Amino acid sequence: MASKPGWSKPSTILFASEIPANERAFNYALAQARDFAADLVLFHAYDTLVVAASETSGIRYYDYAAAARAEIKHLEPLAERARKAGIKCEVVVRPGLAADQILGYLREHPVDRIVMGTHSPGPIGKLLVGSVAEAVLRTAGVPVFIVGPDVVDGAYRNFATRTILSAVSFIESSYAVATFAAELALHHNARLILQHVIRPQDRAEVLAGRTIEEIEADLLCLIPTALREQISIQTIVVPGDPTEELLYQSRAQQADLIVLGAHGASAFAAIARHGVVYKVLAHSHCPVITLSPAVLAANGIKYHKEYQTESFLAGVF
Repeated sequence: MASKPGWSKPSTILFASEIPANERAFNYALAQARDFAADLVLFHAYDTLVVAASETSGIRYYDYAAAARAEIKHLEPLAERARKAGIKCEVVVRPGLAADQILGYLREHPVDRIVMGTHSPGPIGKLLVGSVAEAVLRTAGVPVFIVGPDVVDGAYRNFATRTILSAVSFIESSYAVATFAAELALHHNARLILQHVIRPQDRAEVLAGRTIEEIEADLLCLIPTALREQISIQTIVVPGDPTEELLYQSRAQQADLIVLGAHGASAFAAIARHGVVYKVLAHSHCPVITLSPAVLAANGIKYHKEYQTESFLAGVF
């Protein structure tokens, strides 16, 4: 089950920017554009209108052109940094709701990856991810690279990706998730860790006929043989809380990137509101790449109704 080549080796990267820009997220986007020799699109959507007054009539009107110029002015310094690094870069600003405009641009132009930061609005802080980030990573037809608030700036290690951690299970979508993670590992010459967490309520049933070691060996089957022979793979199976174990292993293994899959927008939204995705994005020290239902569908993964009521599926966030 091979993913689209552009997903693991993008030729065009869209950086979804707020104003002021998330500097840490932009640095990751810049490093990836440089690493992949990719074009970079600095994209910003503004939902506030610049109101100007006519000197002759005094009538107030909405000046869309002035609003666009003002937003572009904020992003041009970032574009110049990219161009000085030898990266082909353009600035795109559009009026409207950010998530809608980002997804609309994806439908109109060839983009292989989205890079965006996320913040934690509202009184309950880090348990929430911005609604724009949530909407994009749930529905985008390309992988979304998320830089959360706790992500360490990768400049100190030159943004190298040496270890990739992927949350998987034995459901169909995990084949696509694991294959994508393996393709990334091959490009970066990185070590790949496949982690499966057995929920406490499933422990007795799962371990009734197999040992942990046998399950760990079975995880290797998620990756095509040709890829398996070219990269270093470690498998980890542990009982426990999926979020806690994923975050623990990402730190213990010094992961540079986490790969997660989501299947079914309704299931994803329900899970996110219960905090699984939010906590991973809010507390991970490294960036997270998510594969939406649209990305999984492009790999032949069909939507199953039973996923809609699952509170958690290992590897399906």
